[in-house]
Amino acid sequence: MTIIEQGGGPAPQAAPDLIKETTTQTFVKDVIEESKQQPVLIDFWAPWCGPCRQLTPIIEKAVRAAKGKVKLVKMNIDEHPQIPGQMGIQSIPAVIAFVDGQPADGFMGAVPESQVNAFIEKLTKGRAAPGEPNIAEILQEAEAVLAEGDAAAAAQIYAEVLAFDATSIPAMAGLAKCYVTTGAIEQAKQTIAMVPESKRNDAAVKAVQASIDLAEQAQAVGPVAELEQKVAANPLDHQARFDLATALNAEGNRAEATNQLLEIIRRDRKWNEDGARKQLVQFFEAWGGMDEATVDGRKRLSTILFS
Repeated sequence: MTIIEQGGGPAPQAAPDLIKETTTQTFVKDVIEESKQQPVLIDFWAPWCGPCRQLTPIIEKAVRAAKGKVKLVKMNIDEHPQIPGQMGIQSIPAVIAFVDGQPADGFMGAVPESQVNAFIEKLTKGRAAPGEPNIAEILQEAEAVLAEGDAAAAAQIYAEVLAFDATSIPAMAGLAKCYVTTGAIEQAKQTIAMVPESKRNDAAVKAVQASIDLAEQAQAVGPVAELEQKVAANPLDHQARFDLATALNAEGNRAEATNQLLEIIRRDRKWNEDGARKQLVQFFEAWGGMDEATVDGRKRLSTILFS
C-alpha cells in the first residue's frame, strides 16, 4: 500500500472557506470549534481603519499560502462589538490566534508581511495541511517497522517519504539504516552521501555512518568462529579479541561484542591508543543512546574506567 500519494498537477488552490467573515452568533462555531481542527486567526477590523486595510491582504495572502494549515476569520467590530469587548480588544487591527479552542497568540497593528509569515509559520509548525501526509507520523511508523525486523518494508516507507520530500534527513538516515541492516553497504553509503555537509552532524546520520564504518570493518576481520579460536588459544591477543567484537556486532550480538571490548580495557586500557574504548563508543553511537545495550555498556565502561 502506498502511504504517500503524489499529485502530478499544480498545487491545489486554497479552499474558499479558508477566509470568512463571522458574527457574534457564529463566532463559537467559526473560531472556537474550528480551531480544534487547525489554528484559526480572528482579525478584528473596522471599515474606517486604514491600517486594517493594509493588513488584511497581507494576512489573506499568508493564509492562502499555508494551504489549509490555518484559517482566517474576520470580525467587523462596529457591527459586532460584543466579542472584541469581552476579549479586551482596545485598538485595531488586532489578530488573535486560537488553537484547540483557546487563544494562543496574537499581534496588534499593521505589521509587515515578513512578520505575518513568521507568525503563521510558528503557529503551524509541524502541522500537516488537509490532504498532506503527516511526515512525522510516517517516519515513526517506518522506524517501528524496522525495529520489528522488516527492513524491506521500512525501506519502502522511507523511499516514499523521500519521493515526497527529497530533503528529509530522517528519511535519508532511515533508508541508509535499512540498507546496513540488510548488508547492502554500498547502497547505504550512496544514500548517506545525499546528506548535505551541513547536516552530517545530525544524530541519526552519525549513527548510520558509524554503522557503515563498523560493517566495513567486519567484512575484513573474518568469521566469528575463527576469531573465537584465536582468542581461546591466546587470551592476550587483543587484536583478535578486538576483531571478534567487531564481527559479533555485525551479527547483532551486541552484549558479547561489548564483553570482548570491555575485557581488553580491563586487561590493558591503553592498548592500541585506547582503541578498545574508542571502538565501544562507536558501537554506542551506531546503536543509539537509548538502546538497552548502549545503556548497559556505558554503565559497565564507567565502572571499569573509574574504579
